[in-house]
Amino acid sequence: MTPHINAPAGAFADTVLMPGDPLRAKYIAENFLDNVTLVTDVRNMLGYTGEFNGQRISVMGSGMGIPSISIYAKELITEYGVKNIIRIGSCGAVSDKIKLMDVVMAMGASTDSAVNRSRFANTDFAMIADFGLLRGAVDAAEKLAVNYHVGNLYSSDLFYSADESRYDLMEKYGILGVEMEAAGLYGVAAEYGANALAMMTVTDHLRQGLHLSAEERQQTLNEMIKLTLEAVSKLK
Repeated sequence: MTPHINAPAGAFADTVLMPGDPLRAKYIAENFLDNVTLVTDVRNMLGYTGEFNGQRISVMGSGMGIPSISIYAKELITEYGVKNIIRIGSCGAVSDKIKLMDVVMAMGASTDSAVNRSRFANTDFAMIADFGLLRGAVDAAEKLAVNYHVGNLYSSDLFYSADESRYDLMEKYGILGVEMEAAGLYGVAAEYGANALAMMTVTDHLRQGLHLSAEERQQTLNEMIKLTLEAVSKLK
C-alpha cells in the first residue's frame, strides 16, 4: 500500500494497461476482462485486475500529464513488482502522413518537460520504448490489419498552447503527434528497470483542425483495447 494506491501486495499483474481516465480503466475491466476485481480506488484513480484468455492483466488510470503518470508508474514498479506498463491514450497528429483513427506507437518520446533532465544529471536522456513490447504491438497491428505508425511523439506539459509555430518544428524533425505522458512513463521505466510502451489513437489533427466525434472516439478506444490485449497475450 502506498499514499496513492491502496491495493494489497500481489494485487497487480505483471502487466498493467494505463489509460489516462480512470473511467476508461473501469470500462476496459468490465468489458474486456474476466474475473475482475477492483484493487485500488484512492482519489477515484481506479485500478482493476482480471484475466484475458486466462492471462492475468491489470488496468489502472494514470491521470493527466507527466507528474501524475510518473507517480503511479513508479509505485506500481517499486512497490508492486509490475514489469510492463502500456499507456493507452490519444494524441493530436502534427504530420500530414497521419490520419484520424490511426494508431501511433511511440518508439521515442520528445518533451518540453524537465523531469528526465532532473533524473539524468541535468543532461538529455533519450526516452525510448521497450523493443519487446513495441515489436509485439506491431505484430498485433499487422495481424488485426490496423493502420499504424511507429516513431517519435512529443509529450507536452501544456495542453493549451498559443504557439502553433512549434508544430512546424515538430514536423520538420519527424514528430508524429502530441500527447502528455509518454516521456514521463519512459523515464520512470528506465530509472526503475521496467518495460514501457505508449500507444495512441489519433483523435485530432492539430495542423488540419480535424476532430473525431464522441462516437468515433469510443470506436477507436475499442479497437485500441483489442490491439493492446492481442499484443499483451503474446508476452511470456
